[in-house]
Amino acid sequence: MLFIFAILIIVVSYTAYVNLKRTGKIRESKFAFIGYALGVLLILFKLFTVVPAGTVGVVDFLGNVSDNTLKAGVNFVNPLANVVKFNIKTQEVKEMMNVPSMEGLSVQLEISLLFSLDPENASKIYKTVGEDYANVILIPQFRSVVRGVTSKYDAKALYTASREQLANEIKSELEKLVGPRGINIEFAPMRQIILPQGLTVAIEEKLKSEQESQRMQFVLKREEQEAERKRIEAKGIADFQAIVSRGINDQLLQWKGIEATEKLASSPNSKIVVIGSGKNGLPLILNQN
Repeated sequence: MLFIFAILIIVVSYTAYVNLKRTGKIRESKFAFIGYALGVLLILFKLFTVVPAGTVGVVDFLGNVSDNTLKAGVNFVNPLANVVKFNIKTQEVKEMMNVPSMEGLSVQLEISLLFSLDPENASKIYKTVGEDYANVILIPQFRSVVRGVTSKYDAKALYTASREQLANEIKSELEKLVGPRGINIEFAPMRQIILPQGLTVAIEEKLKSEQESQRMQFVLKREEQEAERKRIEAKGIADFQAIVSRGINDQLLQWKGIEATEKLASSPNSKIVVIGSGKNGLPLILNQN
């Protein structure tokens, strides 16, 4: 439309410029020339289009959509064509919805969806869906998939450790539906899950009981290990005493007594050596009678 308007300006301005110059109206002809120059600039402007970073351009020439998209930067285009720009950056959709659990309970779920448009399929999306493809096909499919997936899990699973598994399943199911259309699904993180108040308390109490049970199992295991350690230690002491007792006999005791008597006798200190009254004459402290 702008191109046709520029052509009209050029034709009118040039005609006026020629006529005014022929009649000698030089001052008025200058204004006509300015209009002519403005029309030329508008045409040059329509010959080029700038596609911003993170977007691609789809060329629509009088209803004929090109399969080749324009990349980011300055592109030469048909001045009569309309260039529709599509965002190919990662985008986020946030949803707050009530979803069913496997038990039939209604759970309030706040979830996000991270997605992006495949640049190679931008023209396909434009021809089959349009610029508002997110609201037309993505968000309705997203809501349907979330409700379908959550209905396979009980409320406790939604509230506890299965959240990551749930997010991966939502991503996988949604990819099957919108992936062929040219929409890339990156992640579907769950931001918040709100269960009915009574159910939340029951789940929390059950989790506390399970944690206490696990703690007691740990304590019992630790006590069993300590008892086993003490048993091994006692057996070692008993074995040591048995070995030592087998090595102590009368001959060893007599020999040790003789050694002690010799050391007492050879000591330079003043002393009185008391000899035992036994047949071996050992010191009294070693006398066995």
